[in-house]
Amino acid sequence: MNAALIVRAPGLFTTLQDLGRFGYQAQGLPVAGALDSCSLRVANALVGNPENSAGLEILVHGPTLEVEADSVRVALAGTASSLEIVSDPPATVPPWQSVRLSRGQAFRVGAVAGSGCAYLAVEDGFDLAPFLDSLSTYARGGIGGFQGRALKVGDRLVLKSAATETRGEVRLRQVPDLGAKDSIRVVLGPQADYFTDEAITTFLAAPYTVSREADRMGLRLEGSPLDHRHGFNIVSDGIATGAIQVPGSRQPILLLVDHQTTGGYPKIATVISADLPVVGRRKPGDTIRFVAVEVAEAEKLARAREAALQAMVTDLTPVGASGLDLESLYSENLVSGVTSGFG
Repeated sequence: MNAALIVRAPGLFTTLQDLGRFGYQAQGLPVAGALDSCSLRVANALVGNPENSAGLEILVHGPTLEVEADSVRVALAGTASSLEIVSDPPATVPPWQSVRLSRGQAFRVGAVAGSGCAYLAVEDGFDLAPFLDSLSTYARGGIGGFQGRALKVGDRLVLKSAATETRGEVRLRQVPDLGAKDSIRVVLGPQADYFTDEAITTFLAAPYTVSREADRMGLRLEGSPLDHRHGFNIVSDGIATGAIQVPGSRQPILLLVDHQTTGGYPKIATVISADLPVVGRRKPGDTIRFVAVEVAEAEKLARAREAALQAMVTDLTPVGASGLDLESLYSENLVSGVTSGFG
């Protein structure tokens, strides 16, 4: 039987995601992919995968998985929550760190802390057939990932490798700031002229709250209404990820990775690419404030973000006394205790 991870509990909404399915929006197919591409890329770096490898995207509360392989190496990123090893005694592995597990071991991700999403990468990845060159799940269309849907109890996620080599584990040298309190930077438009001057001022000054009607398609925001100058219907045009459209309710909707490819509501602004992972981490109840930047500044910020990410993943450090090394832990006769933390 092929090596696999067995889903003992699926979590709230756990799907396979890579960096997206590009080149098919003209046919009406969303890009999908990770809400927080930065954290997925880091998780893949921690286990030695190419950055576009598909991992498990975990929303709000995570799954319990059992190892049905000789060994597997995993890493959890994008959250302040630890990976919990179901054992006697129990153990935890800090986020942003790799760990090697053995056959029969179960592990879980509880409530996702510090973000609305987290990512679990598996060394060498999953042995699943891509759909249109991607393993990203688009659940509304029932395509990609594992049977085009979120995980369920009893699912068997087949792995490409039955075993992983024994080597030292690695972690990030410094845990990144997930930007939970950061303002979201936008470029005004493309239909900013459809809104009154007062609406633009309000949009950039007032706080908005992510409503309960939030998913991978978009965040419905609640706050001060935004008045249209010329009505709220336009000829449908293309939509970019991060576009903020305002329908007749006068409440903004921030469109995320599963957004529709065209729409007929005016868009007051568009989130810059550097801040898309940050806004992808927001969850119901979170506050969002917007600040406008020019295109040239947005391009500069995108280059800076990429440089910072590359520096982070090329500066991984070995797990030592400040992190849990299960290979060493299991070789000792320990009575009880939990080890976690970063140095």
